[in-house]
Amino acid sequence: MGVIPMFGGGRGMRATSWMAVLMAAVLWAGCQRLKPVDTHALDMAGMGYDTVSQLKGLKVTQAEVAQVAEARQAGLSDAACLQVMQIYRSRKQEFDAGDSIAGLLGAGGSEELVLKLARINQLGLGAGELEAMRLAGLSDDVLLAVAQHHAAGQPVLSGASLASMKNLGMGSSTLLQLAERGVPDSQAPQIMALRRRGVRDSEILRQFAGS
Repeated sequence: MGVIPMFGGGRGMRATSWMAVLMAAVLWAGCQRLKPVDTHALDMAGMGYDTVSQLKGLKVTQAEVAQVAEARQAGLSDAACLQVMQIYRSRKQEFDAGDSIAGLLGAGGSEELVLKLARINQLGLGAGELEAMRLAGLSDDVLLAVAQHHAAGQPVLSGASLASMKNLGMGSSTLLQLAERGVPDSQAPQIMALRRRGVRDSEILRQFAGS
């Protein structure tokens, strides 16, 4: 009696194997979602139990725990960490600005500045420029004025230009007014040329009213 060939058997076995792999992957992903977030890094950063509990209530992710811990270790208070997380949650954004906050605080920026920047969503890519401005000795108010114009998509003097003007002896109040007025960076060379010729801050402010 001849053997009857089993056509498609190998293909069926392969399909069954792929289904098993797929089901295993789904089960693994489900287990990962159910796995509780490890907040040990927050404890190590000195965060209080109540604050950690409130962050858990905000459904903090494992990646966010690392970012919050970095901000906390840099000196951001428990209350401010929680406020920043709430701000990000209100925008349905994942908090990823721990390194930016640490940089700003390390450069001498205040906690109040961090919170204000968070509210206008300026703790992202532009935070590096703000950190450099703070290291150059520009005030928090100047940093915030520049960030507000960036947030609104409006022209403003760059951090590098403002730092150069400071090095030419222009006063902090003058730099703040130029930033608040939204003087475009294209006018920075003219302003600095006037200053090098000895033109006073008051005269510069009269000539550059902004956009």
